[in-house]
Amino acid sequence: MLLDTYGRIATDLRVSLTDRCNLRCTYCMPEEGLQWLAKPELLTDDEIVRLVRLAVTELGVTEVRFTGGEPLLRPGVVGIVERCAALEPRPRLSLTTNGIGLARTARALRDAGLDRVNVSLDTLRPEVFQRLTRRKRHEDVIAGLSAAHDVGLTPVKINTVLMRGLNDDEAPALLDWAIGHDYELRFIEQMPLDPQHGWQRADMVTAEEILRQLTAHFTLTPEESSVRGSAPAERWLVNGGPARVGVIASVTRPFCRACDRTRLTADGQVRNCLFAREETDLRTALRSGEPDKRIAELWRAAMWGKKAGSGLDDPSFLQPQRPMSAIGG
Repeated sequence: MLLDTYGRIATDLRVSLTDRCNLRCTYCMPEEGLQWLAKPELLTDDEIVRLVRLAVTELGVTEVRFTGGEPLLRPGVVGIVERCAALEPRPRLSLTTNGIGLARTARALRDAGLDRVNVSLDTLRPEVFQRLTRRKRHEDVIAGLSAAHDVGLTPVKINTVLMRGLNDDEAPALLDWAIGHDYELRFIEQMPLDPQHGWQRADMVTAEEILRQLTAHFTLTPEESSVRGSAPAERWLVNGGPARVGVIASVTRPFCRACDRTRLTADGQVRNCLFAREETDLRTALRSGEPDKRIAELWRAAMWGKKAGSGLDDPSFLQPQRPMSAIGG
């Protein structure tokens, strides 16, 4: 198992398939993009599957989420999903995407064994979408959401970041729209993971603000804490249910005590926390011919050293050097 010194056990693996993205979201990367990882630095399909197999069969991982960058830009994504779905024991498989390309791949991903998707959508207004992402692709995201729902990649979850002065007034409309389309909406506080290191706490739309907007239009009943478990989102029943809305308040309501995640970057580094400034290199071990036993030891050691919390409330907090696109969300 992947145990740390605080008694937490990591059973949820986030795997970044690429650092590349076809959007330029203002909270994620600059308009000109970033210096992408060179292909030799990226894990191969075989290396990804080997590490997922090791995590599932030897280290106690039960859930695998494929992320990026934008994971649908990975040419072998369907094959990776299919091979991971064939593992015994079979992990639950999900994917976080910006939705561009999902309309043409949803069925193939479902047939390969993907269980569900999370899709990033921050606004219902195409003009605001263009300002936030610097791309005219709003219709593609909407089509991707619909395709995922139609083929059964459910529950389809929408991840939304509210940005002050851009879309911070859209929370009620987004929730009403999501409920009408049978999607589960989750608001995420903007986190300090931008490569420009321009994040300011005062500019962030907080969970408290989001809930204040929502409760002015809906009746929200909190789920019992036992239902949440280690999930990052606090959830509420909307107008008595069954619809739900979630808020991931990583900054103002951190959930580090219940964290059960371990992360693998696209270039084969283990991160024991989204905000960690240290990584453990598994790629070199893989390519040096190390056996599974040795790689498992490195992974366990990486998790054993996990800190108690993210440190966001510490005045000495420093953002990770690598941006979210490289880390994997």
